[in-house]
Amino acid sequence: MFDVILSVAISFTVTFLAIPVIINVAEMKKLFDMPDERKIHHTAITPLGGIGIFAGFVFGCLLTINFKASYEFQYFIAATLVIFFLGLKDDILVISPIKKFIGQVLAAFLIIYYGRIQIRSMHGFLGIYDLPEMFSLLITYFAVIVIINSFNLIDGVDGLAGTLGLMSSALFGIYFLSVNMPSYYILAFSLCGSLLAFLIFNFQPAKIFMGDTGSLLIGVINAILAIKFIDPATSSEFAQPLESSAAIGFTILMIPLLDTLRVFSIRIFKRRSPFSPDRNHIHHLLLDKGLSHRSITLLLVTMNLVLVGLVYVGRSLGCTWLILSVFAFFYGFIALTYYARSKPKFIISKTDKHENGKIKESKLINLIKDTILEQKN
Repeated sequence: MFDVILSVAISFTVTFLAIPVIINVAEMKKLFDMPDERKIHHTAITPLGGIGIFAGFVFGCLLTINFKASYEFQYFIAATLVIFFLGLKDDILVISPIKKFIGQVLAAFLIIYYGRIQIRSMHGFLGIYDLPEMFSLLITYFAVIVIINSFNLIDGVDGLAGTLGLMSSALFGIYFLSVNMPSYYILAFSLCGSLLAFLIFNFQPAKIFMGDTGSLLIGVINAILAIKFIDPATSSEFAQPLESSAAIGFTILMIPLLDTLRVFSIRIFKRRSPFSPDRNHIHHLLLDKGLSHRSITLLLVTMNLVLVGLVYVGRSLGCTWLILSVFAFFYGFIALTYYARSKPKFIISKTDKHENGKIKESKLINLIKDTILEQKN
């Protein structure tokens, strides 16, 4: 337990001390995410908070993980370095989606090939169990890249991506602590400590954003934790094997994963690039309902936690029914939110005047705008 406290304390302290320095340097160098007609924020804010998150996370891991006993973690740290420089370049210079994708594939290669992280079974989902090696590798690469991008895309309102990342890494960390896998729970709790410190500066009104550097880092760590969680959780060699672990792991990451799937499907259906910006994310729908950034974050995280609890309690039902139930609940919530949202309106004032300049009659005409200006993911 001491190593948990130590990793959280180190990562929290480093990030907490680094963020104000990053804000000051960004102000001096004018490194801001400038507001425009597509952005939610209205003031210039630096998107370099991921540097502080990464610094705290790496220090927490390097000073507490036993790399001799867990040789694969050197490759996990190497993968986070790839993601760090990829995100940092995108935050400062902006890079093309294809270059970002290549970097993510490289990080996934380090995790899968050298780190020996792989999805080898579907655990009964749709009646599928063990997978052939080729399909196993393809599904693992797909899962890692989707999880990485899902946290990047859900980072749309203050505190949301950070709180979801904190929740998921904490839940995975608690599990690995319960089955005595020290390196994995230190990995999880080091990220928790960094995100706790970052959220102090990121909740509305945000003083700093995590940017791609932070959101991609959260994604790659959660990809490692989720895939490792699914297989050991059903192994008899552990003291607390979990039935339907695949469904539980999927539900822990349900908000970013299902929202990304939905938004990508909409974009492809409209014959657009899956990475093109729009205003269809779940947080955009809730913003249109008039909810604040804090309310959206608390609502989605609470909903996620409740569903994780329900899936855990009903784990004897099997992966197929549980995952399909989570799909049905999430998309039912989206449908309810979408059709109940208030539509933006433009008001045109028509005024008639007398010859002497006095107002004779004023009419207001309401026009409903069918298309909404696209906004950054």
